[in-house]
Amino acid sequence: MDSKSVKEFIRKEVPDWDDELIATARFKAFSGQKSDWEPKFQFWKNLIVKIALHFGVFIIAPPQVKNEWFNRGGLTPLCIDHVLFIMYNEGEITRISDMVGPYSGRITQLFYKVKSLMNRSIMSPESILLEDCLILTTLLKEKADEVIKCLSESHWNSHCVVTRNKFESMCGGQKEGYAVLSYLSGCRKGQYLSTNKKELIEGIKVSLSSAVVSGVSSLDFDTLHLIWTQEKLQQQLDVIDRRWEMSRQSALASLKSGNKKLALRHAKEMKLGTENREKCNSLLNRVEEVLSVIANVESTKQVTGAIQIGARVIKENKISIEEVQLCLEELDESIDSQKQVEKALAPSLDMEDEDIEEEFRKLELEIGSGNLKDLNPEAGVSDSEGTDQSLADALLNLKLADDAPGSGSAIQNSGLPAKNKESNSPMLEAA
Repeated sequence: MDSKSVKEFIRKEVPDWDDELIATARFKAFSGQKSDWEPKFQFWKNLIVKIALHFGVFIIAPPQVKNEWFNRGGLTPLCIDHVLFIMYNEGEITRISDMVGPYSGRITQLFYKVKSLMNRSIMSPESILLEDCLILTTLLKEKADEVIKCLSESHWNSHCVVTRNKFESMCGGQKEGYAVLSYLSGCRKGQYLSTNKKELIEGIKVSLSSAVVSGVSSLDFDTLHLIWTQEKLQQQLDVIDRRWEMSRQSALASLKSGNKKLALRHAKEMKLGTENREKCNSLLNRVEEVLSVIANVESTKQVTGAIQIGARVIKENKISIEEVQLCLEELDESIDSQKQVEKALAPSLDMEDEDIEEEFRKLELEIGSGNLKDLNPEAGVSDSEGTDQSLADALLNLKLADDAPGSGSAIQNSGLPAKNKESNSPMLEAA
């Protein structure tokens, strides 16, 4: 996000941005009662949020905001420090240093909370401009929801475990990942975990439902290790593919230059790369199979739990088996009725091409008998009405083949205009 793109966006959002009189009033410092400068504050606050939302960021740097975004020929708004300070006091922005460290223990997190409360009491408009990063809390929440939605699309269970690198890449970077995880940890929707298997493996456990994230179990650590191995194997496959492609290009270049010996060496490298890829791919498939089994076991466990809850509810409410069976039968009937309605409303797509072409030939013959070819713009009203009547009669007389599904007219079922077979119409070929 460069300053040039930001300035272009500002000029689109604020048409009078380059008006000298209006800009001079906007760039002045706040003075007087709150009612005097409230409209100006709302203007700058909304503009900051719009810029961040447009460029997909939720972390801003105060020096960049003042000296790059809103710089007009060397002039910067004198009120921007007060704007950020008010937003900070109202909870619309927060410092990244105020956020609870998600990678630390609970005692350390408690210490950070106390420290942030003490620092908040001594904040001033001037000191807030010295901060490296400020976080727009509203956009932070939207980003966290976006990450959870993205993870939900690839996981069936109520929670998932991902590596720290993948989580940070989904958030947009290391700082962004820190802020999102800190927010999720505060909501008890995310938890950091790590394990040491020859090297440090870090991951995040995220709740994908409305419930809080459950405690980290030994299965979560094993799953994290498998997912980390999967990502490492995939990276190795990508490296092998790149090297194989480079060897192929080198072999082709050597053959073109007549250096068969060098081409043979590159061909051997290609063969070795193919063998390495097969081994790596075999290991990757085995890891993915284990992860699939774990996911299926967790899903089965949830289904079993739901069945047990249902059985307990039936017992507590003294519901008979016959009543449950009756409800299931009514549900099946409703599903069957819905399917029949959908089938009736769905267009017929099973018509044979030969039947369609035959109906087109009949249609053209009947239209030809109505002297459609003699129709021209200078024709009289009576001729036009006669031709229209002939066309209408032809359309009404047109019927589908008996063996084709559906009973509507050809126009209703095909949705295609009449064309001659020899015309090579693309619409006819598609039919």
